[in-house]
Amino acid sequence: MRHLSLIAGLVLIAGAVQAQQLDWWQTGVIYQIYPRSYKDSNGDGIGDINGIISKLDYIASLGVAAIWLSPIYKSPMADFGYDISDFRDIDPLFGTLDDFKLLVAEAKSRNLGIIMDMVPNHSSDEHEWFVKSEQKIEPYTDYYFWQPAKGFDPNGAPIPPNNWLSVFGGSAWAWSELRQEFYLHQFHAKQPDFNYRNPAIVQELKDILTFWYDLGVYGFRWDAVTHMFEDPALPDEPVSGNPVDPNDYNYLKHIYTQNLPETPYTLSLYKAHTDEYSLNAGDGLHRVMMLEVWNPIEEVMQYYRNVSDFPFNFRFLTTMGAYSNGRDAENAIRGWVDNIPDNGWPNWVVRKTGF
Repeated sequence: MRHLSLIAGLVLIAGAVQAQQLDWWQTGVIYQIYPRSYKDSNGDGIGDINGIISKLDYIASLGVAAIWLSPIYKSPMADFGYDISDFRDIDPLFGTLDDFKLLVAEAKSRNLGIIMDMVPNHSSDEHEWFVKSEQKIEPYTDYYFWQPAKGFDPNGAPIPPNNWLSVFGGSAWAWSELRQEFYLHQFHAKQPDFNYRNPAIVQELKDILTFWYDLGVYGFRWDAVTHMFEDPALPDEPVSGNPVDPNDYNYLKHIYTQNLPETPYTLSLYKAHTDEYSLNAGDGLHRVMMLEVWNPIEEVMQYYRNVSDFPFNFRFLTTMGAYSNGRDAENAIRGWVDNIPDNGWPNWVVRKTGF
C-alpha cells in the first residue's frame, strides 16, 4: 500500500529516554501528501507543488514535523509516478525543480521538513539508463536484470527464463526485440528491475540521494524494498496453494524474489551514506531513512539496526478493524514493541479518515 495519510514518529511510547536526547523524527508526526490529488494551483485538475505551498500554513497548524511526498519525479505515469524516467527532475504535471526548491524553503521557514519517495527497485523503461542498457551501451549494459530466453516455442516465440510472476499479474519477464533478451519487471512491464549486483547501480542511487539532500530534503521513504534482489540461479518459485488464477501474484511463494539476504545489506550502504551526509553537513539535521516492508514481523525487524531508522509498522492497519477495541490496540502495540531490537525506535502508521 503506497498511499497512507499519516505516520506517527512517536505515539504512546517514549520509554525512559530523556526528552533532550530525542531527534525530530522520534518525536514528530510525518504527514503524507499524494500530490496529484492534494491541491491544484493552475486549474488543470491535477494537484501540484504550488498547491502544496499554498497549504503550508494549514499543514504547519497541524503540528506535524515533516511532509512526505509521494513520487513527483519525471515519469510517463504508467504507474502514477512510480515509473521514474529521471530521478533528478520534477514531472511537469507537478511543476519545476525551482518550484520544488521554493517548497523546501517555504516549508523550512515553518519548521517543516520535506521527505521524498525513493523507488529503488526499478525505473521507467523510458529512463536513459534502460534505453542505453537495451542497446548494450556501456556502462549501462548490466544496469538491469537481463536474461536470455529459456528456449523458443514451436511458433518461434521466446520462453521466459522461469515462472516468476509480476505483482501486477502475469509473467515478470518482458521480451526485448532490440536486445533479444528478457528483462525482469516485478511490477508493471514499463518498470524494469535494477540489477543491484552491479555496484554501479548502488553508486548511482547514492548520487541521487546526495542530489536531493543538497536541495534540503529531510530524508526518504523507500518503496517496496523487499523486491530489490532476486536469486541469480533463477529457480522456479513454488506454488503457494492459494486458490487463485495461475497468473495472480499470490499463486506463488516468492522465496526467490523477495526479502533476500542481500537486501538489508545493500540498504545498510544507503543508511551509512545518509548518516555520513548528515554528519558532514554540520547542520545537526538527521536525514531519515524509512522503509516500506509488509512482511511478517520477524522479517520486518531485520530492517532496523543499521539498515534504516525504521521499517513501517502497519499493525494498526492490518490487525485492527472497524470494531476493534482497546485490547486489540494493546495487542497491536505489544506485537511490535515486544519484537523490536535494542535501540530500535517504534513508529505507528495510521490513516486519516476525516478532514
